[in-house]
Amino acid sequence: MIETVDLTKKYGDFFALESLNLKLEKGDLFGFIGPNGAGKTTTIRILSTLLAPTWGEAYVCGHSIYTHPREIRRSIGYMPDIFGVYDDMRVIEYLEFFAAAYRINGAERRRVAERSLELVDLTVKRDELVTSLSRGMTQRLGLARVLLHDPQVLLLDEPASGLDPRARIEMRSLLKRLQELGKTILVSSHILPELADICNRVGIIEYGRLLACGDVQDLLAQVRGRPVIRLRVAGPPEPAARSLEKCAEAAGVTVRDGEILVALADGVSDPSPLAARLIAEGYALVSMRESEVNLETAFLELTRGKLGRPAE
Repeated sequence: MIETVDLTKKYGDFFALESLNLKLEKGDLFGFIGPNGAGKTTTIRILSTLLAPTWGEAYVCGHSIYTHPREIRRSIGYMPDIFGVYDDMRVIEYLEFFAAAYRINGAERRRVAERSLELVDLTVKRDELVTSLSRGMTQRLGLARVLLHDPQVLLLDEPASGLDPRARIEMRSLLKRLQELGKTILVSSHILPELADICNRVGIIEYGRLLACGDVQDLLAQVRGRPVIRLRVAGPPEPAARSLEKCAEAAGVTVRDGEILVALADGVSDPSPLAARLIAEGYALVSMRESEVNLETAFLELTRGKLGRPAE
């Protein structure tokens, strides 16, 4: 559905985007992760045919950005990070206005507007003035607008920016629902954990360069390394840690913030001998769990030593 080949955008000697190669399949919910200024918005604007690249190629729904921009615009829904609304319009009027811009006429116009409101759970606000909506509801209205013409691909630039925690959760749930409807979604964010539990694939970008791309679990596996087991015992942890150092299953033992961290030896996946040893020696085991690697940890590890601005 989306493919880029050496996509590059240059301003003078400055690379806003450098040799980007991406491929998204139908039904992907792709998280484009990176700090502000990393190249996310530049990529989305090129894919939506609003910005011409310096060189390279991009295809959306099989159409080239150079030769078929009109077909691409019919196939996508683009939601920028900041967009204006007409404050003196009611919600349903706002959507019908944009439906008319998509040349949806007659009774069909009202029908698609109502359908979009239902998709984003804003039906109860249909007759309210746009200016009365909260930030989260305004974002959902913006998403309803780009869904009016039933696009195959959604390009969403920081859709959760500025939302409170509840609104972010609602936005994530909405994106999952749209994926289940068969939409291919590229969503950008600089908030790393925000996308970990909803995207099936992610790309990490910095200084215009794609540093890592793939399935979420594959990226986590790249940085997981040795499994680390976290244990807590009743009482001081240091004596129990010294006992665990004698276990053949332990490659390294440290104590941090009252927890015992044990890195398992090569080839060891079963941590139960650690618990058995502690119990046999009379320690009261309070908890034992494997240390998790999340998307934020993966970002820090995958970008380590790679984030310096390249020489101009």
